[in-house]
Amino acid sequence: MNFNSEDFEDFETPRATAPSRRTTPLVDSHVHIFRRNMPLVPDPRHAPDYEFTAEQLDATLAAHGVGHCVIAAASPWGDVNDYVIASLRTRPQWRGTAILAPSTDRYILERMAEDGMVGVRLPFISLRDLPDLDSWEWRKFLYRLADMDWHVHLHLDGPRIPQVLPQLERSGVKIVIDHIGRPDPVLGVASEGFKAVVRSVEQGRTWVKLSGAYRLGPQAADHARELCRRVGYERMLWASDCPFVGAESTVYQSTIDWLETVVPDAVDRDRITGENALRLYFL
Repeated sequence: MNFNSEDFEDFETPRATAPSRRTTPLVDSHVHIFRRNMPLVPDPRHAPDYEFTAEQLDATLAAHGVGHCVIAAASPWGDVNDYVIASLRTRPQWRGTAILAPSTDRYILERMAEDGMVGVRLPFISLRDLPDLDSWEWRKFLYRLADMDWHVHLHLDGPRIPQVLPQLERSGVKIVIDHIGRPDPVLGVASEGFKAVVRSVEQGRTWVKLSGAYRLGPQAADHARELCRRVGYERMLWASDCPFVGAESTVYQSTIDWLETVVPDAVDRDRITGENALRLYFL
């Protein structure tokens, strides 16, 4: 499926980051925004002492030729989705995910969808004990998300991914896995977590973000290449993870450059940085 540039009024032609023949916007599938006065959850994984506003993100994206983005709910603020929702309402080129209790009523989900929300983030990496996804409360929640054609956005360390993927797959909900599935740093592509991610993508309802390399170490590129080799590019997404909370020295352009080393073919890379994300989040 081809997209015409007139279909995306906010698209600014990428500069040195993509071929001039590009016909789809550059889409960053994972960024965060937050205000300094937003309340943090107890014992957060990160506790930024600064803010990164919607206006700052606007400027960052424009400076790198990124036309569209997806705001990922960030675990330090839990279900304080207020600022993200307010920002989505004035930016049709943005989409978002929320952190929500599984008891959330469908009416609330439908209203959030009107505002530009397209999924629920599951920041399970912060939990010592994983929730029982076979419980009535979770089965009901996942049913609602699947029925609305939303996705769950899973952030979990690779070794524990096999503990939740089967339940998510059975629910029928679309699944987006963060940061290449965070493979075991020792076992890598031979780990059960990596194998589970591959199997899930092959089933056709799972996408993976090629992101977070700055958190995963030098082996991240090899893991990403092997994932693409096994399952192809159709369900791969690119994301920066800006503003790189906990690793603020990271430069935005480096996330674009990193993908070029992983996927050197421009056509394949354009699918990952544009068309795949447009299909999943915007169409």
